[in-house]
Amino acid sequence: MDAQMLTNFFMWCTILNGTLLVFWTMMCSLAPDLVYRTQHKWFPMPRETFNVVIYGFIGLFKMAFLLLNLVPYVALKIIA
Repeated sequence: MDAQMLTNFFMWCTILNGTLLVFWTMMCSLAPDLVYRTQHKWFPMPRETFNVVIYGFIGLFKMAFLLLNLVPYVALKIIA
């Protein structure tokens, strides 16, 4: 596996995971009641607990996205 293939891999990982992160954040920001009602059917919990959990997961996903997708992609672009 060469550096160009690795760069392309991380580019597509960054695009796909970034799109997922933006979509997830937009859904939780623009339609929080829809997200809560949908998830409440599977995982019944109070609204306050749900808000803490969902925003915690968004934050965790954002950190993982930055550390595991974006940083390696930028580093490979710098050394290329």
